[in-house]
Amino acid sequence: MGLSNAELGLVLTTVAGSATALGAAVVFSERLVQLASKPFLAGALGLSSGVMLYVSFVEIFVKSLDGFADSSAFGDSDAYLMATAALFGGMAFMSALDALVHWLDPNRSAHHASDPRKHMADPAPDLAPCCELDDGVFDEIERRRAAAASGAPAAADEPPKADDTTKDKRLESMGMMTALAIGIHNFPEGLATFVATLDDPAVGASLAIAIAIHNIPEGLCVSIPIYFATGDRWKAFRWALLSGVSEIVGALLGWALLKDHFDNLLYGIVFGLVAGMMIMICLNELIPTAHRYDPRDRVVTKSIVAGMAVMAASLCLFVYG
Repeated sequence: MGLSNAELGLVLTTVAGSATALGAAVVFSERLVQLASKPFLAGALGLSSGVMLYVSFVEIFVKSLDGFADSSAFGDSDAYLMATAALFGGMAFMSALDALVHWLDPNRSAHHASDPRKHMADPAPDLAPCCELDDGVFDEIERRRAAAASGAPAAADEPPKADDTTKDKRLESMGMMTALAIGIHNFPEGLATFVATLDDPAVGASLAIAIAIHNIPEGLCVSIPIYFATGDRWKAFRWALLSGVSEIVGALLGWALLKDHFDNLLYGIVFGLVAGMMIMICLNELIPTAHRYDPRDRVVTKSIVAGMAVMAASLCLFVYG
């Protein structure tokens, strides 16, 4: 006996959320920590963005339009207007979540107070998306890589001894705030995956894969700063794991709200909101972060196009296979 669409949606959301733990698990291997690099993170985030953007515009928004069109409350022209309104409503919702994340980040106000002129010259830190490691983390990764290459594995295996406790606390705070931010963003992603699977398991699976791809570097971005600050691998792993749990909570909320009532009008509203949320996550979080890791755009644009091509090919195979 096969799984129902609702059950499959919960399974796919759990798999996507668990990918955060997969990324966090690098702290248990010094060699994997040393392999973490800016090109890898940029490519993974770009690939995920391409998949999510393609699915959002080509599949999910069209489903929203169909839902409004099939509803007795709207004609074809009004259906397009309502689907567009739902799309921008989802984008506005994600923008509000981003504002909440930045408001909760204590480092944001400290950055302003320390040097307001620097903030005016380079406002990018204020817009920092969830999955971002600062140069200090990459410097530590390079130190460990160099220590291992020089035949001094013990130096690479030991947690770094910071020159002062302020640096350690800043790194630990960075990891914890990243976990909080990712947890907030994962909630609507879980809802999106579940809702997409309810109607079309192929679209839900595609969305789950895209989310899992960018959850891997997100888990890495939570665990590595905490590990570098505390030397505690399990603490770093637990924080990353908790950030992925909210994705499952989002799916459970969707199941509770929609299991008994999912008519065409609600169908159109929900899919429009989901499309807008996914697009905003890409535009406001994933792509800007990818470009921070790859400012010369050596891999970001290519990986976005590759993600779109992979998604287009997989949907074509599903339709014509």
